[in-house]
Amino acid sequence: LHCPWHVILYNDEVHTFDEVILQLVKATGCTTPQAEAYAWEVHTNGKAAVFEGSLEESFRVQGVLREIQLVTEIEG
Repeated sequence: LHCPWHVILYNDEVHTFDEVILQLVKATGCTTPQAEAYAWEVHTNGKAAVFEGSLEESFRVQGVLREIQLVTEIEG
């Protein structure tokens, strides 16, 4: 049974909303409105699952998010 993997993005006090939104679009290919919704969820709840897919895809997304030192982890 295949269990999807999730990339979890954590809130920090370093990055602006715009930085996070741009990086989410770059990393996941989501729309800007979706990235804005993720950014608000992270801001409000302290974290959010911003991507779901294979482990390989999740590592790629995490790598892009980490280009600007965003705090992430992969959960499966």
